[in-house]
Amino acid sequence: MMGRENLENEPVYFISVVSRMVGVHAQTLRYYERVGLISPSRSGGRQRLYSLREVQKLQRIKTLTEDMGVNLAGVEVILKLLDQVAKLEGDVTQLQEEVARLSRPSARRSR
Repeated sequence: MMGRENLENEPVYFISVVSRMVGVHAQTLRYYERVGLISPSRSGGRQRLYSLREVQKLQRIKTLTEDMGVNLAGVEVILKLLDQVAKLEGDVTQLQEEVARLSRPSARRSR
């Protein structure tokens, strides 16, 4: 059975669908790919395929550029920082679980 995260990363949407979902032109999506903001997968016929996670990222890019006036260089920095924060949050969660595991009485006795 596929987990939620795997489904979010599954490339299933064509560029025309993503363009409508996000509300930007397909040419804008191609440009974002050229400058390295997104990296859609490719089908056997070389068509771009986007995952739900990439659609969400594109919606965030649109919000940053259109609603907040951030330029693409700023968007790139913000996205990298958000990825770094997410990774660090995951690390903190793992450390908290390890501390909890080591704090259990059964863990202390088995040492």
